[in-house]
Amino acid sequence: MLWVLFLLVAWCAAIVSCTRLCLAAVAAAEPMDPDPAADGKDLSLYEAAFLSGGPRRVGELVLVAMCRERRLLLAHTGWVTVVDPDGRDELERSVITAIGPEGQSPVRPVRTALATAVPVRALGERLVAAGLAVPASARTNVAVAVRQVRAACALVLMTAAAALLLVPPAAGRGPVAAWFALPLLLTASSLLIARLEAHPYSRWASPAGQRLLGRIDVPPRRTAGRRPGAGAGDGGNGDDGDLLTALAVHGTAALPDPALRAALKAHWGH
Repeated sequence: MLWVLFLLVAWCAAIVSCTRLCLAAVAAAEPMDPDPAADGKDLSLYEAAFLSGGPRRVGELVLVAMCRERRLLLAHTGWVTVVDPDGRDELERSVITAIGPEGQSPVRPVRTALATAVPVRALGERLVAAGLAVPASARTNVAVAVRQVRAACALVLMTAAAALLLVPPAAGRGPVAAWFALPLLLTASSLLIARLEAHPYSRWASPAGQRLLGRIDVPPRRTAGRRPGAGAGDGGNGDDGDLLTALAVHGTAALPDPALRAALKAHWGH
């Protein structure tokens, strides 16, 4: 009956992790109190980018906007070069500072620096204060709880395997496997429910922020700003406003230029 100890471990891990996930999901789903004035406002491109993809999306938007204006060069190899060292706002100045005094850098360290830059953090704090963005603590709690349930699911499988090895085949392993199937079902179903229900609350935008994002008139993906023969960084004759709006909401998948997508994708962890 030594296998019962493994069963107790499996049940404890499943119950504790699933309870934590439920509590985190409930806390994240609690309605926020948005600023009454925020519900009727129009989001800026930076705000839309943050609510859609967080600090990384804001960095993508700044880099592409500066590239389209030929103030930066983005190579398909993942390097960025400064052409105009005078940033027009705090975010652009943060990009230039992150690139460094030599005026050239791989995109990866620039991305890392932008994610923690003061202007990006201030943007996120303003959106959280307005009730449009989900607080970092809520996103972190849900993500940690999901990882714990995944670990518990793996532990259930390992303890089940160990328990089955302790049971002689002649004694019948079916009932033992059935007992372990219950905590396995609990953890697996919790992960599925978290994917369907808790996942939206771990995104950057709160329900109020998602409503504002839904009002944005976004052009079709990879069509805005398209011009035959345009290369990375080519301002072209396309509508840059449409392209940047699509980028802010959809991310790099909205970029029509494959060279520009390659400059960002390979080095931004996509």
